[in-house]
Amino acid sequence: MSVLSALRRAGEAASRVTERYIPDAWVVCMALTTVAFALAIFGVGARPDEAVRVWGEGLWGLLRITMQFTIAVFAAYACVVSPVGFRMFDWLARVPNPERPLQAILLMALFSNITGYLNWALCFVASALFIPFLARRNPNTDVRLLVAAAFLGVGTVTNGGLSGSAALIMATPHNPLIEPAVGAPIVDRLYPITETIFSTFNLTVMGLLVLISVVMVMLLHPRGQVVTFSQEHLDRILPKPEPPPERTGTPASRLENARIWTWLAGGMILYTLGYNIVTDGFGASWNINAYNAVFLGLALLLHGNPLTFVRACRRGLDAAWGIVLQFPFYGGIFGLMTGTDLGVWLGDLFVQVSNQALYPLMVYGYSAVLNFFVPSGGSKWLIEAPYILAAGERLGVSDTTVLLAYIYGDSLTNLLHPYMAIPIMSITGLKFGEFAGYCFFVAIAILVVMTGAMLVIPPNL
Repeated sequence: MSVLSALRRAGEAASRVTERYIPDAWVVCMALTTVAFALAIFGVGARPDEAVRVWGEGLWGLLRITMQFTIAVFAAYACVVSPVGFRMFDWLARVPNPERPLQAILLMALFSNITGYLNWALCFVASALFIPFLARRNPNTDVRLLVAAAFLGVGTVTNGGLSGSAALIMATPHNPLIEPAVGAPIVDRLYPITETIFSTFNLTVMGLLVLISVVMVMLLHPRGQVVTFSQEHLDRILPKPEPPPERTGTPASRLENARIWTWLAGGMILYTLGYNIVTDGFGASWNINAYNAVFLGLALLLHGNPLTFVRACRRGLDAAWGIVLQFPFYGGIFGLMTGTDLGVWLGDLFVQVSNQALYPLMVYGYSAVLNFFVPSGGSKWLIEAPYILAAGERLGVSDTTVLLAYIYGDSLTNLLHPYMAIPIMSITGLKFGEFAGYCFFVAIAILVVMTGAMLVIPPNL
């Protein structure tokens, strides 16, 4: 128990450090922009006016993907807060035995991992919203462990699951790596998900990460006194579906409340997706647009009423504002990577300090560290890809192997980053330090296992 206590204190200390010294994510983005400018000018000899020009041209190179990720967030949110979603959450929260708190922890951990594998935005929103339901029905469960269990998905399977941003970017036509706004292409073809997230190696790793995270969080539950929410606090944080809109009897009101509009839109979206999957196959069809179609179509059908759907999407946009604001500035950094020799220069550095056998482990560790500063799997991949893929090619490591190493490293430190816990903290009212120690212990176990996995991963997947 002393070892567990020491690790919990270490995790809480780490969270205090990050909260004290790491500023807002946009400020971090601008700090990285400054570093990229300095490296482009002093490292590779780019003229200052040239660096500013390619940065400005890259600024608007990610608008397509910005919109795609924004839809992913508010569509998932709209699904969760629908009347059907509310009833499902309440029913599911009744499954564990209130006298056996580990059952609630197990359910929350599995729920987080499953939703994380299906859709990263769904995991962020649904896991956070599920906490009050479970806490209300299971008063003997420690809410700190419940929150830590809800946080597991973002640190285990979201990046390697069906909505993994980096893998879907590589599978989506006209993505910035094939058609950059500035400079030459980074890759010369699309990488369908059958080669990446559906590879045997990745599926094995995903199962292993789920097993490790679930077992560890259950082992950490206190055996004595537990921390719980008061009834007043639970009533305050319990999410509620949008109330039905007032019907005035006017022609406009009848049109606004007609279910035909949501059924028509949802049906056409899902029909188009189904047709593409049947015609082209799942592996070739599943990309960012495809999983957005699933959740946008489901949200329309689950709400039924057009006005409640629109209001839910509007609330969901509150969670997507960071993507809208930050992605253009990451596009500027990407422009510096591709519009100057900066990407090539950084790739040379990686080649000099690594070899084929150790390169996946190096990418894993590097991505884990950089994730503290750029907590976004998609935008960070666009920053790293130009040089880590180039270095991998020179070392004889395939793009797929490099991509998977990146995915696993980027996921690890999600468990330790306060930014990733914003939805959970805003809904529950807990501070990150109150549950960070438990996440730290899970992250240590994952790090040990994944270090071994990176040493045995085939270099040419």
